[in-house]
Amino acid sequence: MKVFITGGAGFVGGHLSETFLDAGHDVEILDDLSTGSIENIEHLKGRKGFSYAIDTVMNERLTAELIDRADVVVHLAAAVGVKLIVESPVRTIETNVHATEIVLSHANKKRKKVLIASTSEVYGKSTDVPFREDGDLVMGASIKGRWSYACSKAIDEFLALAYHKERKLPVVVFRLFNTVGPRQTGRYGMVIPNFVRQALSGQPITVFGDGEQRRCFTDISDVVGALLKLSESEEAVGQVINIGNDSREVSIMDLAKLVKEKAKSSSEIVLVPYAQAYEEGFEDMPRRIPNLTKIKNLIGYEPKVDLDGILDRVIDHFMTNQGRI
Repeated sequence: MKVFITGGAGFVGGHLSETFLDAGHDVEILDDLSTGSIENIEHLKGRKGFSYAIDTVMNERLTAELIDRADVVVHLAAAVGVKLIVESPVRTIETNVHATEIVLSHANKKRKKVLIASTSEVYGKSTDVPFREDGDLVMGASIKGRWSYACSKAIDEFLALAYHKERKLPVVVFRLFNTVGPRQTGRYGMVIPNFVRQALSGQPITVFGDGEQRRCFTDISDVVGALLKLSESEEAVGQVINIGNDSREVSIMDLAKLVKEKAKSSSEIVLVPYAQAYEEGFEDMPRRIPNLTKIKNLIGYEPKVDLDGILDRVIDHFMTNQGRI
């Protein structure tokens, strides 16, 4: 099978490329390196069946050519991270919506299966946890810029499902829940890489808000393993599917304490108001827990790496790579 991955030099994309190659598939990726990094695919250069192009999905001629050559398309290219979303809402909306439009349009011409990346952010301010794929999406006001990401990804979902319903395009929409692992950068606000970097360097560990917001974290190895199986599953077509880990919900304050302990750090833990970290009136999701019934039934998914394992892997990677995370 030949797989085309947009955003393939990103954190998820690099790991997913490796997973498909290890499974014996050919992989072509496209990435403009705006948030991805060549370091995420450096170790894949020269591997049989791997090729890459440094360009944007907005280059329709190239995107169409790469889709034509593929059997399966995994569309990961998107604006990522709360910090980037708050600072660049125009880029967020245009990148997420228009790029998905291009991918679906060209995939439809050749009837190529497409996996569309979405996010737990689409659940918005819903309090109906654990979040089910058929649950209501509760968005904040449009004057709150942070919801532009959630809304743009929800539009991606609507568009993908419309292509499936109206034009019979085989699509799978997957919602990622707080995916973490080696090579993830904290540059755009990802909490665990930032905590680890701060703890190991002796800087204050900065917890935004009151620290009572709660999350479940998923190891990247569990995510890419699930995506490999979903790419092969006929039953997943036309579905929206959560990918996450429901085994341990933790407050961000307790997460900071756990990172400090594991890193044997003397860093102090400091609360930073949202207004200072992001923008005045910033709203966060108090809890983010996935219901995994659907994916367990579809592909027998069971996350294998717990929170302690996730943190150990990230800390080890950070120390081995001398702080490059």
